[in-house]
Amino acid sequence: MSLSQETQKKLQNLINWFKEAESVLVAFSGGVDSSVVAVVAKKAIGDKAVAVTADSPLLSPGELEEAISIAKNQGLRHIVIEVDELKNPKLVKNPPNRCYFCKKELMTTLKKVANDLNLKIVADGTNADDLKMHRPGFFALVEEGIRSPLAEVGIVKSEVREIARYLKLPNSEKPSMACLASRFPYGQEITHEKVKRVAQAEKFIREKVNVTQLRVRDHGNIARIEVLPNEIKLFFNEELIDKIVEKFKSLGYTYVTLDLEGYRTGSMDEVVEHKMIPNKK
Repeated sequence: MSLSQETQKKLQNLINWFKEAESVLVAFSGGVDSSVVAVVAKKAIGDKAVAVTADSPLLSPGELEEAISIAKNQGLRHIVIEVDELKNPKLVKNPPNRCYFCKKELMTTLKKVANDLNLKIVADGTNADDLKMHRPGFFALVEEGIRSPLAEVGIVKSEVREIARYLKLPNSEKPSMACLASRFPYGQEITHEKVKRVAQAEKFIREKVNVTQLRVRDHGNIARIEVLPNEIKLFFNEELIDKIVEKFKSLGYTYVTLDLEGYRTGSMDEVVEHKMIPNKK
């Protein structure tokens, strides 16, 4: 396939961005954004681009393995490091700016890795559309001097996918993912045990139902399952429901619910946004 003229121009600007950078460590999650950044960096500067994936307890099941697979498939110079953001007590308290502390922890570590490898810049996969959303983590990126080449050259999400298809990346249509910390309401403490429970719950559902997007939101003793609105009907099966309830109760949930509004990005932010809207008289 060919790129639109506008996207082709932006891709060339992205290639030039990396050539000017000379050497880059790419924070590589295995998602489509960071994959485009890593692959284009490799095309521009070869082995002076290093993709680094953090093996974290906040990774969704299968994400690390997929990142390793994509890196191998694309011939990336790839390193996996261990990071445990839950050692940060500020993140564990789960405030509305939780992502700030998470990114701070991760990017501080990646800067040390970059320094050890003598790489000049640390770059991530933030795209131009991400800057329009509630992203406390972006402030941590700015503070730590992390660069976001996609955003800097004005590449939006649809263009990221267009470039990914052009590059024939296997994850070009992969849905957006979020770390497991996003499954907990702000103010609810995040622990390794709770994160593991959510991971097991999501893994079980994916094994039983072919869903595109999935979040198991953890509200203490209540599990709230979010899937795309057009996939809710996949759960209308008594035998399947019984199996999910049995599994979730074995994990410690008392109640198991299916959100009839369906999956939407940042559903946990709705409470924060609601509190920010003044009461009308």
